[in-house]
Order: sequence, then C-alpha cells, then structure tokens
Amino acid sequence: MLAKDLITDEIPPLKTSDTGIMAINWMDEFKVSQLPIVNKHEYLGLISDTDILDLNITDEEIGKSKLSLIRPFVFEGQHIYEVIKLVSNMKLTVVPVLDEHQNYLGLIPATALIHQFATLASTREPGGIIVLEMNMHDYSLTQIAQIVEGNDGKILSCYLNTLADSTKIEVTLKINKEDLSAILQTFFRYNYTVKASFHQSEFLDDMKNRFDSFMNYINI
Repeated sequence: MLAKDLITDEIPPLKTSDTGIMAINWMDEFKVSQLPIVNKHEYLGLISDTDILDLNITDEEIGKSKLSLIRPFVFEGQHIYEVIKLVSNMKLTVVPVLDEHQNYLGLIPATALIHQFATLASTREPGGIIVLEMNMHDYSLTQIAQIVEGNDGKILSCYLNTLADSTKIEVTLKINKEDLSAILQTFFRYNYTVKASFHQSEFLDDMKNRFDSFMNYINI
C-alpha cells in the first residue's frame, strides 16, 4: 500500500491567514497535535499546538509570526512502511503527502496507519502468535515456514525485531491456527527458543474440561 492510498480528505490544511486559535480548535476537533500549513499547493511545514502556545500567537495570523517549522513529508509513491517509520521517528500525528513536484496532495493521520497496519499484520484473521528468539545468522524464513507448513499451518505475517545491544533477533509469527501445540513441539524439537506464544491449546481446553467436571463432581 502506498502513501497516496492513505490520504484523507477529512482534515484540511491551514492557510497562512488562519489564526493560532483556529489551528488549535481544528487540532482538537480532529484529535491531532500538528497540522500542515499550505500556501495554495506549496507545503510550508507542520505547526504544532505547542508552537502556537509557546509563541502566544493564538489571536494572530500564523503567517505573521516568526515560526521555525519542521517540514516532514512523504512522496505519494512511498510505501506504508516508510510512512510508519517517519511517524515513529518524529512522533507525528499527521504526515503530509507531496507529489513528485512537491505539490501538497493531502495528509495521512497516524490513526489511519494503525488501521491499515492491523490489516497488513493480519490481526483480524483468526490464529495464534509465536515469538522466536535466535541469532541473526541462524534466521531462515524458509526453515521456519517448513516447520509451520509441515504441521498444516500457514504464516499470515512475519516481523523481525533486533534486540538492543545484542546479536539476537525476535521473529514474531502470526499463524492461521488457533491451536499451535504441534507447531511449538516441532520448534522445540529443532532447538528453537520460543520466547512467547499466544494460542488456544487443545490441551488446555481438555484440562479445563477435566477441572470443570471435577468441580461438578465435588458439588454433587
């Protein structure tokens, strides 16, 4: 998914003739902390609520104030992962989108990225999650997929996280099976370190049924 596919028309940009209080009111209405300032199609930069309050320009036109605006943006053809990276690195609540000539096209709210990332990560699909820990040089998605598919499973999504001050990584797998017992046993058999798993185990269900039966027996 590209940046141009995530643009929303619900949040308008500010003009240099808009006042600081108007900008704050819009930020409050749209639940964001920044808004872009646009002169026709020219993107000037992002202004934040703290910029307005710190400079005490609530009653003044934005264009008449001496602002040091940050100017983050993405081009329309950039991938959603690059947009997410910019949001994370700069702690943005909106991301302006420009065309190849740097004309302003619109913006992407961070909330829209969360919804789209949930779709990319298959979070709405039924299944379970396994988190593996291993050295970077031991990572092989082919081998991991063979273990999962050898137990009649499919990997819906896979994410890697490099651990700080370490040569190890975490591999988070979303798998299309709610009972991961057989897959986990195979990972253990191949000496994988399973850091965490989240699933509905048939064994736990069986133990719960046995416990419920025992409690019912006691209450008779």
